[in-house]
Amino acid sequence: MSLKQTVSKAFHGLRVGFIVFTVFQFSLGGPLAASLQAQEKPHTRTPIKHVIVLIGENRTFDHLFATYIPKRGESVKNLLSEGIINADGTPGQHFKKAQQFQAVPPFKTSYYISLDGADRTPYDVLPSPTLNFSPSPDASIIGFATQPPPFPPATPSFILAAIEPSLETADLGLLTTGASGQNNTFVLTPVPDFDTRVANFNNLPNGPFPLRGPSLPYDSYTGDTTHRLFEMWQQSDCSIKNATKRNPSGCLSDLYPFVITNYTNQTDPFDTPPATDDNGGGNSMAFYNMHEGDVPVLKSLADKYSMSDNFHQSFMGGTGANHVMLGTGDAIFWSDNTGNPATDKGNPTMPPSHIANPDPLPGTNDVYTVDLFFDGNFTECADPTQPGIKPIRDYLESLPYDPKPNCEKGHFYMVNNDNPGFLPDGTVDTANIAKGKSIPPIITRTIGDALNDKGISWAYYGGAYNAAVALQHDPKSTNPAVQVGAAYCNICNFESYSTSIMGDATQRAAHIKDSIDFFAAVDNGTLPAVSFVKPDGLLDGHPASSKEDLFEGMVKKIMDHLTANKELFESTVLFITMDEGGGYYDSGYIQPLDFFGDGPRIPLIAVSPFTRGGHISHSYTDHVSILKFIERNWDLKPLTHRSRDNFPNPRVDDDNPYVPLNSPAIGDLFDLFDFGHHDGDHDGDDHGGN
Repeated sequence: MSLKQTVSKAFHGLRVGFIVFTVFQFSLGGPLAASLQAQEKPHTRTPIKHVIVLIGENRTFDHLFATYIPKRGESVKNLLSEGIINADGTPGQHFKKAQQFQAVPPFKTSYYISLDGADRTPYDVLPSPTLNFSPSPDASIIGFATQPPPFPPATPSFILAAIEPSLETADLGLLTTGASGQNNTFVLTPVPDFDTRVANFNNLPNGPFPLRGPSLPYDSYTGDTTHRLFEMWQQSDCSIKNATKRNPSGCLSDLYPFVITNYTNQTDPFDTPPATDDNGGGNSMAFYNMHEGDVPVLKSLADKYSMSDNFHQSFMGGTGANHVMLGTGDAIFWSDNTGNPATDKGNPTMPPSHIANPDPLPGTNDVYTVDLFFDGNFTECADPTQPGIKPIRDYLESLPYDPKPNCEKGHFYMVNNDNPGFLPDGTVDTANIAKGKSIPPIITRTIGDALNDKGISWAYYGGAYNAAVALQHDPKSTNPAVQVGAAYCNICNFESYSTSIMGDATQRAAHIKDSIDFFAAVDNGTLPAVSFVKPDGLLDGHPASSKEDLFEGMVKKIMDHLTANKELFESTVLFITMDEGGGYYDSGYIQPLDFFGDGPRIPLIAVSPFTRGGHISHSYTDHVSILKFIERNWDLKPLTHRSRDNFPNPRVDDDNPYVPLNSPAIGDLFDLFDFGHHDGDHDGDDHGGN
């Protein structure tokens, strides 16, 4: 079908689609769903009556805030302040602190998480960054379900608006710009798809480099980079041998490009240095330059409100597990559950497939035995005889505070992205569960369950959720407003894994909603007490399939709507963060909490009338700190006996605020706020930020 035919058909489809969506949207609500949300204002310990959590994708703190300069009286730890780079992005006097290493023969025969001595050598030049799935100009409106945008520049604006209601009209054009303009070869071809737009791409010094070039403006799609649990442990290069007072965990984060470049036996005729079988090459060392105008929206919010420079992804690895940790404070496991709330007991069983084996293939140093195409999604981390388990457990045991792995015997935990057991409409995904491609529904307690028990209103707002349900029912639809359902992030919705919420039609209707419902709730004053907001895959900022300025576009629209409702904004905090770092390098301290993480730093900005002033918190926090904030504000108990919200708040030395003295410890984010200066409409007693 030609583009002209596609657009013509789309015009007709959209007219029908608007009617279908209007009926469909209202069918999700109704009096019963509304009654579950209606209530008197519950008691809170602060003036905060509404918490909104907006989760973007795949950017570390240094990747976005590398050159951020704080307001007078505040300090920040980033590549610039550490002297690793200069404000213009060139190497600084301490550039060597971020140098990266690669393994050298002889080849390893089993998985490892650290290299030292004769086992490694620094790069002379960094492996060249690659396009790695970033789009070239031939994407089409209909094709984006299988090929990322941008859309053709001639796409009518009302079609773009129907596809992306989470953008202001002025930002819709961002969907049509930023393609690489290069031929993007598939990742497994023997010729890497180098991103020649990056200045000096094939002769980069060994360390962080600016994601810029004459033909690479900020508004550009750029290559993805791989990040999974076993890979990220390896990238972090953690060993007690490396421990210092300021870095007692001994994580050096100096194997990033090596782990994703996957060097193989150099006798193979297809393996030509510097990169083969690559999943990003040097992409992991790239950073944006705020000092020169990149990431302007997040910078302006950090300047005006509060942020953390010590907030971490809670799980080593990718999207699904980190969202689950955000919602449960824990990892989830394979069980015999069927999705029936009356009978599911959560008995652990062994998955039929997709069990990870990170031991390297013969003749390689870092090509895992079972990991190709996201096959290694589960592991029995209580059993040190299983592949990859002993090195991590031994390392945890070597730490002075001896963090417990938190792995129960006979449990195969989800450590990489596996689809939830429920499809968007609440149907159990029986076929894919049988193949190991979806995990059986879980009965692990979620924050939604805890809020329900206390009668506190909440919702999960997923971008393109309504379209995902429509697409599930009509998978052959050519209507762009339905096809965008392919961009709904099912693995991001932690409640999609849960029997008690997704498996209950009434609960699902009350709490699982679309991002368009979020904007409506903000506008009409019906926003629940707790809201989780997830952009769809076009706007989430994920490298290759999205852009950071598209994520910032959604941030702008949220801010516009929030600040337009002055009464609502006065009692609200908007937490803006990421699901994880996406495999990008970060120079911050990593505090291992258990087998599953923590991982590198990611951004966190707290936007509220009670966070004005550009304050930067250095207290150690992660995704579960958001749960701790909600629980403290509404007087809730930790979710379970083993969830991370049981950890205490950090205690620190004044000269080293980044490292808890009482590890394992994570903060509750209260130190981002100043409640004492404001006579808020609250009935609690927490006026301080500690």
